[in-house]
Amino acid sequence: MLERKYSAPEFDPLADERLEAAGALWAAPTASGPLDALVHLPGSKSLTNRELVLAGLAEGPSLLRAPLHSQDSDRMVEALTALGTRIERVPGDSPFGPDLLVTPASELTGSTTIECGQAGTVMRFTPPLAALALGPTTFDADDSARGRPMGTMVDALRSLGVDIADDGRGALPFTVHGTGAVVGGELTIDASRSSQFVSGLLLAAPRFERGLVLHHAGERLPSLPHIEMTIAVLAARGVAVEAPEPGTWVVAPQPIRARDVDIEPDLSNAAPFLAAALAAGGRVAVAGWPRATTQVGAQLAQLLPRFGASVAVDGDRLTVSSDGRISGVDLDLSAAGELAPALAALAATPSTLTGIGHIRHHETDRLAALAAEIAGLGGSATELPDGLRIEPRQLHGGVWHSYEDHRMATSGALIGLRVPGVAIAGIESTAKTMPEFPELWRDLLRGARP
Repeated sequence: MLERKYSAPEFDPLADERLEAAGALWAAPTASGPLDALVHLPGSKSLTNRELVLAGLAEGPSLLRAPLHSQDSDRMVEALTALGTRIERVPGDSPFGPDLLVTPASELTGSTTIECGQAGTVMRFTPPLAALALGPTTFDADDSARGRPMGTMVDALRSLGVDIADDGRGALPFTVHGTGAVVGGELTIDASRSSQFVSGLLLAAPRFERGLVLHHAGERLPSLPHIEMTIAVLAARGVAVEAPEPGTWVVAPQPIRARDVDIEPDLSNAAPFLAAALAAGGRVAVAGWPRATTQVGAQLAQLLPRFGASVAVDGDRLTVSSDGRISGVDLDLSAAGELAPALAALAATPSTLTGIGHIRHHETDRLAALAAEIAGLGGSATELPDGLRIEPRQLHGGVWHSYEDHRMATSGALIGLRVPGVAIAGIESTAKTMPEFPELWRDLLRGARP
């Protein structure tokens, strides 16, 4: 792929005027001075949806305390309920919503349709469950998500003997004709486009009759921490996953324990809030920061100091402090691609972010979208084969398009902290993983010191 440089966004200015006239733009607030804020965040989407799947396959009921309540987690609840799992909302202590009591079905049943929306975890984690169900299950998604890579999962399940009707597309929509069981065995896949293919197969593998020996054959495996998270949540439920060599995982057929679990705050969703301390100066703390975690967002504690921030941990609180001066960086984010939009929004000095070619296949082509939107505000961004190079220029206000992508929306809000006049088109996309974002973001600025 050749380098591609953007000098203007690929949007019709008249369309932006229509959005403004319709009140569909969200004015990103600009900081009046250094910040001084403590932020409480809802639960991790990655952990919530993994725990929901395992609770639906477990030997007995599980209680998920402080889970995420968002579009993605709601889609997972709907998917599991459609397959026969009982999920009840019960009172809990989280300010972001009730706990979830999950009671597995005695037998998973298909003859249903699962609408994945924009949720990659739903479209990659639940087809193996549908293969374990009795009857056909049709999978579909929002129009903008139908192009997301699914061929790896379709081919993997077919190799395990599952009947899937997809009209040769290797993409949504498709129908899984479940027979109530999957034989399992040895399987080789290329998960270069998404680690979710590995996680989806590993989560269901303990229920396969012969378990699973899974090999990854691609050149690279993005977001390895997400696979480590999957292995950790399986281990917490008594499921052993062996890794005899890099890129190979072995899961024997075995029971999945019921478990009550506390869901950690979403550390990837902490990225724009913590990065705000660099964008505006001051300090921002996130409460409930775990001492040990498999979440990708934990890498913020090492990444933000590269931009010039100071990071301190006091008990369960992580604080980022900055004088507002931002250093240029050269970062390999191959293990933390979901943090790239927020970090790209910080790049006020020459910076290069690499190892993130796979984020072209997320909710949108994030590399192209970031390059176009930075250019649209007067910046200079060059799309590389596996990343972005950003050169410093004076930014100005304008419309920042979200592309129906929650991380694009929050990165635009981050730029708006230091650039007056930024308006976000599609701030509602943040409901995918953090419906409370607009309110939490405004609360962040209430502690600004003029």
